[in-house]
Amino acid sequence: MTRETTALIDRARVAARFGQRALAEATGMSHSTLSRIVSGDRPAKMPELVAIAWATGHTVAQLTGAGTVADRVQFTARTTSDSGKEDMRRALLNFLELNDYLDDHAIPATI
Repeated sequence: MTRETTALIDRARVAARFGQRALAEATGMSHSTLSRIVSGDRPAKMPELVAIAWATGHTVAQLTGAGTVADRVQFTARTTSDSGKEDMRRALLNFLELNDYLDDHAIPATI
């Protein structure tokens, strides 16, 4: 986990008006675990990031500095139907945003 991520987690905690102990309680983590994550001594596991995101009202992408799906995707397309590139781009981004949402909330995309 990068220093940027630990800083983003701590900023999310402050923005949500949690002290470290209160956030630890809200996430079900021990205070020492959360303290080590915030200080950068221990990387957060995905379920911990999800719990912090839920408790603070942020997304995992916001806590890790990943940005939006549209910011991270490069797109090119060729069509032989009447579909336009913009329609294809929008459909692709919808699927990718759903996948990102599922990842953020630790929900498997497959059954």
